[in-house]
Amino acid sequence: MSLKKKAAISLVWTYTQQFGNQLIGFVVSLILARVLLPEEFGLIGMITVVVAVGNVLLDGGLTKSLIREPDCDQDDYSTVFSFHLFASIFIYLIVYLIAPFIADFYEQPELTAITRIYSLSIIITSFSVVQMARLTKIMDFKTLAIIAIPASIVGGVVGVGMAYTGFGVWSLVWSSLVTSTVSTVHLWIYSDWIPSIQFNKKKFQKHFNFGYKLTLSDFLNRIFNNIFLIVIGKYFSAAQLGFYTRAETMKQLPVVNITNALNKVTYPLFVTIQDDDVRLKRVYKKLMLMVMFIVTPILIFLAVLAEPVFVFLFTDKWLPAVPYFQILCITGILFPLHSYNLTILNVKGRSDLFLKLEVIKKIIIVLTIAVAIPFGIIALLYGQVIISIVAFFINARYTKRFISYTGWEQLKDVIPILILAVFAGSAIFFLDNFGLQDQTYIIRIVLGGLMGTAIYLLIAYLLKFSSLSEFTNLILKK
Repeated sequence: MSLKKKAAISLVWTYTQQFGNQLIGFVVSLILARVLLPEEFGLIGMITVVVAVGNVLLDGGLTKSLIREPDCDQDDYSTVFSFHLFASIFIYLIVYLIAPFIADFYEQPELTAITRIYSLSIIITSFSVVQMARLTKIMDFKTLAIIAIPASIVGGVVGVGMAYTGFGVWSLVWSSLVTSTVSTVHLWIYSDWIPSIQFNKKKFQKHFNFGYKLTLSDFLNRIFNNIFLIVIGKYFSAAQLGFYTRAETMKQLPVVNITNALNKVTYPLFVTIQDDDVRLKRVYKKLMLMVMFIVTPILIFLAVLAEPVFVFLFTDKWLPAVPYFQILCITGILFPLHSYNLTILNVKGRSDLFLKLEVIKKIIIVLTIAVAIPFGIIALLYGQVIISIVAFFINARYTKRFISYTGWEQLKDVIPILILAVFAGSAIFFLDNFGLQDQTYIIRIVLGGLMGTAIYLLIAYLLKFSSLSEFTNLILKK
């Protein structure tokens, strides 16, 4: 099978998994948002960083090394599996011991028990990360999709059932744990690999030497990706944190998930052509623009229609999240560019530069937060916009070095998509504010969305946008 065909098939199954999970997760989240209070979502937001950091330390970047290494054998896989298992237990014990201090930090006593139970997912996940890495390495995304979707359904059903029977925040905790457990069990059932009880010190050293820099980078990244949750949870109310997490989740729906779904395919794909810089640049540019062509209008249209969307989906108790969401959409537009620029460093094996860039960006984040905190949450969110713009040019510096694709060139390629999306979004704004204000929320959403989409696609077709033809070809071929 040709590389192009294999990548296309992988994309289809990856998006099947991603969108299947997102559809299920979205429906579950919609129901839970109607039943639970913003404060209860805020409590989970306060400890999200704990599990996120735990999983990063657990991984150690070793799974990325397994995917990147062309000749892995049983020793490689079993050694990394053994490391994950013992590391997960150690990390969980640390989390268990510091849980009371986390509760004291946020002045929320119930967080002690919530943290200890919620963090069990660290151990559960450790049993399946190598199986996932193996399936990713061979680009078997069909199996990953078959595994992930049922897990999301079962976890979602448990969460909704518990919410309706009065378990409150615990419905969110157990929904997450059940999803992780079902996914892990299915990975063992469907994977044709069984670990051996062994630990090869030489193999571990090889993977660790590549992975530890990525671990430090990911550690910093997870901390600072969640730093706004920490800051808002500490200095503002749990309800405000709940509004922020709802806005962030809505932004991630089209942005992070589309990008991450494609990254599952692009990372092993880029690895196969890592030594051909001309081809790597061509493929990189094509995929990056295709994602931007999809993500940019979705974010702009959602920002324009944020009020009717939030009220229709989550009820008017979530209206305070609307301005948060609209600002976060700006940062979301740049997310695919950040992701692909950093992927180039991983593909080229330069985890040292990856770490260096992360340290620089984190210093900028700390300074921006220190300046913005006295002015409130809105100032913090606009600070994210500034951080995102600066981080893009920092990330693009080495993309220029390795594949001769500068940040300015990337912006030049992306600007036509942005201008077209803004134009279509402006049409939606005028229709919604001057023609549909007396209509129901669903009519405003449907008519505005349809008109914006029609304008966007029609102009893209007339102007012969290459991203449209690439996306169309991908869909029609499958």
